[in-house]
Amino acid sequence: MLYTFSESHYSQTELENYFSQITPNDAVVLWQSAVILAVKYPQLLSQYAQQIYLLEIDIQARGLTEIIQTTLPTIKQLTLSQFVALTEQYYPQLAL
Repeated sequence: MLYTFSESHYSQTELENYFSQITPNDAVVLWQSAVILAVKYPQLLSQYAQQIYLLEIDIQARGLTEIIQTTLPTIKQLTLSQFVALTEQYYPQLAL
């Protein structure tokens, strides 16, 4: 399953609840405003680094590139075309 988050309003508890459902066969993409969650909850996201992706263009648009590379160097960043490929690879998708 592909989980996509586009908002930054989630609390740590909400994210923990969603992430507790993730299996090794799932992926999580943070895009749009949700890339801010990587700055808000780096310790939580680092626990799931193998399955979490951030959309590169949204990181750049918010000026977060350096912060994210420093605090979460193991989190993968996606180009828009890589994101499209990921959506083709994972089914179903849960947009949050």
